Amino acid sequence: MKQMWKEFRAFAMGGNMLDLALGFIIGAAFAALVESLASNILMQLVAAIFGKPDFSELTFEFNNAEIKYGAFLTDFVGFLLMALVLFSIVKLLKKAGLGNFRAQGQRECPYCKEFVSVDALKCKWCTADIDPDQLEEEDLEILEARRRTGEK
Repeated sequence: MKQMWKEFRAFAMGGNMLDLALGFIIGAAFAALVESLASNILMQLVAAIFGKPDFSELTFEFNNAEIKYGAFLTDFVGFLLMALVLFSIVKLLKKAGLGNFRAQGQRECPYCKEFVSVDALKCKWCTADIDPDQLEEEDLEILEARRRTGEK
């Protein structure tokens, strides 16, 4: 029993577990902040434009069933506003050089059929020049130089 307690304590206090816990807590706080911005500021601007804080009361009846399309519209507009807020925050953080926003995922090299990163400019297997699926701003100069040398 004592050995199991030591193992559990080492696991719980290990770097990965604490990193995960801190990331979860910060993520929850960040989600609350984004939700507040979207609902308390941006949705209120929508309310000012349309004269209603939400569209929940918009309904129609179909075969004695009340279809609440207004509630869906409210949730949809809220989702779009939250997505806009998150997109803007990520763009600002990326522009400020904070965080790691590298593209995630892989794709197949068109020449050797091995998998490379979606933002790869050169295949790590066959060293062929490839066009990235997701373009990064810092890669623009490399692609432009590649096009100039290809034209000559």
